[in-house]
Amino acid sequence: MEYNTERGKLLLPEYGRNVQNMIVHAMKIEDRDERNRAAQAIIEVMGQLNPHLRDVDDFRHKLWTHLFVMSDFQLDVDSPFEIPQKESLNEKPKLMTYPKSKIRFGHFGQYTQRILESSGSLESEEEKRYMTTAMGNFMKKQFLLHNNNAVENSVIAEQLKELSKGELEIENPDELPSTNHLLRTLGINANNNRRPTGKKRKIKRKK
Repeated sequence: MEYNTERGKLLLPEYGRNVQNMIVHAMKIEDRDERNRAAQAIIEVMGQLNPHLRDVDDFRHKLWTHLFVMSDFQLDVDSPFEIPQKESLNEKPKLMTYPKSKIRFGHFGQYTQRILESSGSLESEEEKRYMTTAMGNFMKKQFLLHNNNAVENSVIAEQLKELSKGELEIENPDELPSTNHLLRTLGINANNNRRPTGKKRKIKRKK
């Protein structure tokens, strides 16, 4: 009896031992044309064993890459795609750069801050009034999404003025939409701070 611990290592276990053995056999074929036909047959088997790869873009390209990986890049056949280099697959991914800009008020987000910071470029007073009203309403909604208890209109007015560096100012904070109105538009129940989950089912009691 032969144990798995005594067999060669499976480089891609999802294809199983039989596919691995087929590749080992193909590597021993001396005639190149016959070896190419064997590689094509192996690719077809690999595709049938992993039908989910058909939903992936260039799935055949991925199959050929897996074929070379399982042969430890020793299989010499004609591939319809560029043969990958072992070193390129072992390269570590580059570190992602994270934004270092600071957000003054996290609940408003970075884009809100950028929009308000650019309000100094507005030339006409009409544009500034429109921006003030639109951003004031939007900021109050954003605030309530993070804390749906309540928010003072004066707080929104102060923070809008601060983020716009004094370019935009709400003259009468009481003109902002009411908290209850905004909560309803957001689908939030002001009484229990939860989104409504549907009508409660009434249970009829037997008399």
